Amino acid sequence: MQSPLLTDQQLAQYRDAGFVILPSVLSADEVADMRRVTDEICAGAAGMSEGDDVYDLEDSHTPENPKVRRIKNPVLQHKIFDDLMRDERLLGPLRQLLGPAVRFKTSKLNMKSKGYGAPVEWHQDWAFYPHTNDDLTAVGVLLNDVGPDNGPLNFLPGSHKGPTYDHHHDGVFCGAVDIEKEGIDLSTAVPCIAPAGSVSFHHVRMLHGSDANRSDKDRALLLYEMAAGDAFPIAGGMSEIVSLQEFDAKLLCGEPTLHPRLKDVPVRMPLPRHSDATSIYQSQSKADRGIYKKSG
Repeated sequence: MQSPLLTDQQLAQYRDAGFVILPSVLSADEVADMRRVTDEICAGAAGMSEGDDVYDLEDSHTPENPKVRRIKNPVLQHKIFDDLMRDERLLGPLRQLLGPAVRFKTSKLNMKSKGYGAPVEWHQDWAFYPHTNDDLTAVGVLLNDVGPDNGPLNFLPGSHKGPTYDHHHDGVFCGAVDIEKEGIDLSTAVPCIAPAGSVSFHHVRMLHGSDANRSDKDRALLLYEMAAGDAFPIAGGMSEIVSLQEFDAKLLCGEPTLHPRLKDVPVRMPLPRHSDATSIYQSQSKADRGIYKKSG
């Protein structure tokens, strides 16, 4: 089993490149159990004509041929996902990256099924939910072996040190960066290619995206969004504090605080929003842009 702590070299890579990939953190049995649960949840989309609070459906979905592209907040759908985010194999590295207090923000399970899994255009998570500091990270758990053809997540090393790019189209937030307009060179992008059970950590300001699944192999990716305990959401972003009790209840470790840590970070507000943009897929569909859309 993978050691729960990051080495000095891995910590340096995260600081310099903005991401780190740990191979084979989970056992084959653990991965198989999660895939089984995932299949059971997805089966519930049969007969549905549109998505809801649990399911984000592919454009080609029909009630007779259900196609799920995202399970929303899977920690609320099954205990197996809630248990994993509290596992020391994730919390150990997270404390190294974020500090002694780690707060869970939300989770998602992106399906990207074989032959049709939808792309996610290049973006920065930070554009959706700016905070008082940028000690936030996304934890990705691979539930399938990922190769170059089944839609791997791609990272642009060092981009977490740069600007917060414009994610607007025609004055409305669309959740995608116009790579060509911004003159961004993607030639150094690194795909997250690793066996099932591997775990990635990427910085909240990291530019990343993933192509459609053009293979005959599934690519399910479980994602947890995590924040330092003293990172507070900025009003107007896609995070909010409903109540202090609920906010503090999301701490996975460490002590609560009423003293946000302020850091000089580049912020663009995700406003105004499309009224029907219920996920990144809907948001990005509002703009006629994207590297993957043009190549699809």
